[in-house]
Amino acid sequence: QVRLVESGGGLVQPGGSLRLSCVASGIIFSVHRLGWSRQAPGKQRELVADITSGGGPAYADSVKGRFTISRDNAKNTVYLQMNSLKPEDTAVYYCNAVDELSPSRRYWGQGTQVTVSS
Repeated sequence: QVRLVESGGGLVQPGGSLRLSCVASGIIFSVHRLGWSRQAPGKQRELVADITSGGGPAYADSVKGRFTISRDNAKNTVYLQMNSLKPEDTAVYYCNAVDELSPSRRYWGQGTQVTVSS
């Protein structure tokens, strides 16, 4: 059974930082492209950042320079370090994994709430 479990969300003031973690089980972690997406109330889910099996990151323009995605294959964990947070970053953040050898295999976590407010 595949599971992706996110943690690290919470309430933070504008300008603050949070680090999200996502632990995966039931997959061969090292061959998966990993990503973080977010969905704000009334908006579509959007990809924030992803990282290939080889470690190459990519970011949405809205978070470039503020967010950093990384992975630890030994721990089956992907991270999202979020700095200089803004109220518009408020959303539920979801971890996802895509099998690079069979891209139709895509998995999602249950999400973790991030709220940026003073």
